[in-house]
Amino acid sequence: MKRILLVLLVSAMAGIYCIPAYGWGQEGHRIIAKIAYDHLNRSTRKRIDKTLGKQGIIYWSNWPDEIKSDTIYPDSFDWHFQDFNPGMSDSLIADALVHYPAEGGNLLRVISGLLSGDSAQWSAIGGDRMKFIVHLMGDMFCPMHLAHMDDKGGNTVKMRWFGRETNLHTVWDSKLIESQGYSYTEYAQMLEHKYGHLRKEIEKMSDAELLIRNYHVTEDIYAYQTTWDGNTYHYIYRWHEPMELQLYTAGIRLAQKLNKTDF
Repeated sequence: MKRILLVLLVSAMAGIYCIPAYGWGQEGHRIIAKIAYDHLNRSTRKRIDKTLGKQGIIYWSNWPDEIKSDTIYPDSFDWHFQDFNPGMSDSLIADALVHYPAEGGNLLRVISGLLSGDSAQWSAIGGDRMKFIVHLMGDMFCPMHLAHMDDKGGNTVKMRWFGRETNLHTVWDSKLIESQGYSYTEYAQMLEHKYGHLRKEIEKMSDAELLIRNYHVTEDIYAYQTTWDGNTYHYIYRWHEPMELQLYTAGIRLAQKLNKTDF
């Protein structure tokens, strides 16, 4: 009996540590959705609440990750990322918003289609369209969702985080956020206080400018891997504020897009 219990316990723990990495993790997407919700105009908030329930964009923000193992949207796996190669020029990055890359994910193409809603594919998914917009707009600002194809968005870049094996993608999905110890509501409120003075500047930036900025953050993250001394505290100190700015920017941009989108 004891042996059976031990086997079950080991199996359960293995399951915990084999969970695949997702963009920003659950808390990150909730932070972004909360910031966005607080910046929706009255009419947009009313329409979205009617479709998803009050503050529904927060509670449904992780649903597109949760249904990856379902058959409801079998092609949606590669909607969550857009791979880029190292050393690309700003003009090539900006061009990807118009001439979508033929490989390495479909995030940019899908976001464009969801926001415009000008095809039968996107209009047919009804309220799920809003859920995907909320989630995928967050993924657009996660550096490891616009990372390198050859390492699967940082998933094969091994790291040790406080002595435990992990990878670069997981660090940016969740571990950096978790290291700060806030709930999603506390973190969203703190980010508003800390970065709110940048809101108008973010709103004025074009999609291309924001994508280029994200690309350079991602490249800086990769470059840091070659000089990092392996100390987790040093990593958190170096990257928690760039991570926070990405979260805040994602929330503000999501609110902008939702305020301008017809549902």
